[in-house]
This record gives sequence, structure tokens and C-alpha cells, in this order.
Amino acid sequence: MLRRLFTLSAAVALLALPARADEPKKADAPPAAKKDEADKKDDTKAARVAHIKLSGGLDEAPVGDSLFGAPAENLRAKLDRIRKAGKDDRVKALYLELGDLTVGFGKLNEVRVALADFRKSGKKVTAFAEEMSAKAYLVALCCDAVVLPESGGLSVYGLRAEVTYYKNTLDFLKLKADVLKMGNYKSAVEPYLTDTMSKENREQIESILGDSYDNEVVGAILKGRPAQKWDADQVKAVIDQGPFTAKKAKELGLVDTLAYQDQLPALFKKQLGVEDVRIVENYGKAAAKEADFSNPFKLLEALSPAKKKESKEPKIAVIYIIGGIASGKGGVNPLMGGSSVGSETIVKAIQDAEKNPTVKAIVLRIDSPGGSALASDMIWRATKTCTKPVVASMGDVAASGGYYVAMHAKKIFAEPGTVTGSIGVFGLKLVTGGLEEFAGLKTVVISKGKNSGVNSTTFAWSESERKAMTATIEEIYDQFIDKGLEGRKAAGVDMDRAKLLSLAGGRVWTGRQAKAAGLIDELGTIDDAIAYAKTLAKIDPATEMELYQLPKGGSFFDKFADGDFGSPFGALRAIPGAEKAMKMAAPVLNTANDPVKMLMPFMIEWK
Repeated sequence: MLRRLFTLSAAVALLALPARADEPKKADAPPAAKKDEADKKDDTKAARVAHIKLSGGLDEAPVGDSLFGAPAENLRAKLDRIRKAGKDDRVKALYLELGDLTVGFGKLNEVRVALADFRKSGKKVTAFAEEMSAKAYLVALCCDAVVLPESGGLSVYGLRAEVTYYKNTLDFLKLKADVLKMGNYKSAVEPYLTDTMSKENREQIESILGDSYDNEVVGAILKGRPAQKWDADQVKAVIDQGPFTAKKAKELGLVDTLAYQDQLPALFKKQLGVEDVRIVENYGKAAAKEADFSNPFKLLEALSPAKKKESKEPKIAVIYIIGGIASGKGGVNPLMGGSSVGSETIVKAIQDAEKNPTVKAIVLRIDSPGGSALASDMIWRATKTCTKPVVASMGDVAASGGYYVAMHAKKIFAEPGTVTGSIGVFGLKLVTGGLEEFAGLKTVVISKGKNSGVNSTTFAWSESERKAMTATIEEIYDQFIDKGLEGRKAAGVDMDRAKLLSLAGGRVWTGRQAKAAGLIDELGTIDDAIAYAKTLAKIDPATEMELYQLPKGGSFFDKFADGDFGSPFGALRAIPGAEKAMKMAAPVLNTANDPVKMLMPFMIEWK
């Protein structure tokens, strides 16, 4: 209540801002419309080069309206701009400006496929970065030309997995992680229990690291630099020399041209064989909205815009399951500022899509390491009881609970480099009794019931409580196996319980490995999954259809009311090691209420 009162007070304060007497009246035409109109009136004969910038995490979740500045863009919006440029007859080439990409191999593949489709039109793509990171370079390899300034560099030097262990830190703080798990490979809890890597964890990390290195890195360079006529061993030898200065990268044949950004127009002229070019900055990007502070009603409309009228055209619903899976509505993680996806929100989205008569099929787009076992099962149940066809598409990560929610889909698509599987369960609670005692606190217990301390964070599980929790975890693991086997058989995969158990135990796989093992059905992008969903709905997969994206992004008012404007601990992330420590703490914050987890070894950092 206090939060909503504060929201209302803030809105009233904004509405009360006095209008300037000399401020001109704002036109009603939206900025984007003005931009398009101005673009149409441009009758110059210069060859157009579409400029699109890619950087950061390329989040996939639907975005809401923005009060100030340009609307936020997700990955699909970026890819749609690339596709738009490919179909625009006025655009003769694409200029891709690359920043530091902090994405996994799943999203990288989505971008590479979009660039390959663009190049099928016969148009050229040029990639430019001042300093090119490894992930950015894997995108640049799909382009016709890779350009760096002579003072720049190329940070390609292999692939690395780092697993940080916190057992000694917990001991120092007088804290203890009480853990139960099913599966020798279920290593998400390993950092709390030991300071060394287990044989099983090393085996699975080396397996997926090797598969990703050979295919996503070495294979990409072999395919992207055919003129060098390298073999795999030669590529690895080149990588072992990294990182590279721009000059060295050019000498080795890793990049094509050394040029500054202001020299790019001349490069485009030569590339296109024309006398004049026009670079269309931020091609296809929606323009920023202008807030009209002179009109309180216009401002109120901007704060909480009216819902857009839905068309009556046939649609494919795309439901995004992005982030850790939790019970309830999900939202911003109060510690990290990141977000979790709530089972209540996703179940409602599935039900809304099912009830909508214009929705013909549903695609679940999953980028999640899992989380709550209960929340994952609620989402699984909603897909099982849905009467419309459901297809799953996996992004960077769809493991443990992220795999669980996909199990009843008619078909599971994954990117070749998706991290998936991790079929396993564990129970964990952080025991604070040692720290409390060290601080001079003393806890006296009066209880009724042999297992009354199951959710107590002060004490470890007693023998009886541990026995009861073990039985619970074993049963949930059996459900995971049973439902997974049911889903595989329904998808037409010849698999028995013994085989699935051999693939389970918490072990993670790449998409390629999962396809070979029968854990997923097809390697492909989200558009491949959408095309298959159309066939299930008896619609020609080539038919252009509107996408009904859920959950819908909230308005400014919605986000303000829900506190979705970042973390109060955001500044701490700048302290060396602090972000890693907060990531360690985040998954155990709610273990008192939700101790049973389906979570992949999320402590792995791919670099």
C-alpha cells in the first residue's frame, strides 16, 4: 500500500509541474512517424547504408513503453531491423557496429542466421568495432568485411570456464550450506561444499567446453575466413597467439581492413562502386518519445498508455521464459538487479494464449538456468493441459528447470551452442547458526513435531529432517525422469528410463550433444520453431503471421509500482569480486521457503 501511495504521489508531483509560457505546443504526430516521413522526402541519389549497433546482453524478454528516450529494444527487435534492411530496396549495404557482446552461443547463432539471410539478398555487410571482443568477432565472421582502427585490437584467445568455490568463505563467516542432491553431476551446490572440483563436474565442463570451442569458435573461424585455407589445428595455433593488435590481426588474416570510423564512407563507396553514400544512423530504430510537460493529461497518458487494440488476424504466441524460475509473479532480483520469471506470470500467459481465438499455436522461448522445482512444475502442467500446439525454443541456456518446462512441448528446438539438460534436483538451505553464535546470539527452541526445524535457517537438518527431505527430493527427481520420459516418447524419440537416467544426474550438454542423445529434437533458431508451430496449426510455414508476445512489457506506472528500476545494491557491483559474491548469494536467499531446486551449475562463467 505504501509503495502504491508513493507511486501516486510521484505521479501527482509530475503532473503538477508548471508549463512554460514560452514553450511551443507539441505536435500530436509521434516522433517515429516524423522520422519516417522525413526519410521518405529524402530524394538524394546516395546509396544507403543501414547502420545497426549490437552490444550488451541482447535481452529477449518483451519490453514495455519508455517514458523518456528511445524505447528499449530486445533481440527480436534488433533482428527485425536487420531483416527490414534486407527487404528495403533503398538499402544497399549493412554497417554493423559491434560493442562488447555479453551473450551466449544461442543468441550469437540467432544473429549469425539473420546476417546470413541478409547476405542472401546480395547485399554486403561490414562489421566495425574499436576493440573487438571474442563474441563480437564471432558475429563479425559472418560479414563480408571486418574492420578495426589501427589502434584497436582483437580479443580472441580461446574459451574459458571459471568456477568459483565459496566453502572457505562460508567457513570464515561461520556459515554452512546444508545440501541434499540427486545426481553426481548436479554441481550447482558444489561451490558451497568444497574448494575443489569434483571428477564429474570436471568431466561435464571439459565436454561442453571442448564441443563449444571446436564448433562455435574454431569452426566459426574456419567458415568465416576461407581465404586463409586453414585447418582446425592451424586455427588453434593462431588463437594461441591472441590477443592481437589490429595490425597483427590484419597480418594474420583475421580481419580485412584497418580504418577509422570516419573513413568508413570511403570504404563503402569502394565496396559498392558508387560516388556517394548515405549512412542511415540507427536504421529502423524507433525514435524517442517527447514528453509534453505542458499538458498533464498527455503526461499521464505517457506514464500509463492505453493498451493497443489487438488485431483479429491469426497469430503465433511467443511466450518468453527468461531468467531464474521462481514462484509467484517474478520480477527484479532485489540483490542483483536482474530478473526472475514467475510461474504465476507464465501460467497466466499460456492460459491467455490458449483462450485467445486468434492464437493458433504457442512457442516457448526459454533462456533460463532453472530455479524452483515447484514453479517449474506449475509451468510444465500449464503446457501439458494446453489444448493448442506448444513448441519449445531454447536460447543461450535451458537447463534443469529450464529443460523441465520444455519437456511436454510437441518438439524441442535448441541452438547448437545452447547449454541444456542438467536433469537433477537438490535441496539447500544456508545455516546461519554459527554466525549468530559468533555474534553473541543464542537461540532457544520450543517445538512440537519431529521435523519442525526443516525450514529453520539457524540449525542444520536433523537426522529425521534430512531423511524426510531426502525422500522429498528423491520423489521430485523421479517425477523429473518420468515426465521427461513421457515427453520424449510423445515427441517420437525411442528412449527408455535407463537411457534417460544415463543422460540425467544433473549433467549439462550443448545443443549438439543433446540432439545426438535425444534430449532435444531439432537444432534451429526461434524462427525455425515458429515455422514448425505453424505446421502444427495447419498453416503454411512460409505464411507471414503476427507474433503475440507474452508476458507483455509493463508501462512506466507498472514498473514504478513493482519497484522494477534496478537494485539498491547496484553500486556494489563495481567493487572487484562483489558481483560474483552477490551471484553466489542470490539463489540461496529464498531457500527457507523454497528449499528444493532445479538449477544448473550457474557458477560457470564462459569467457
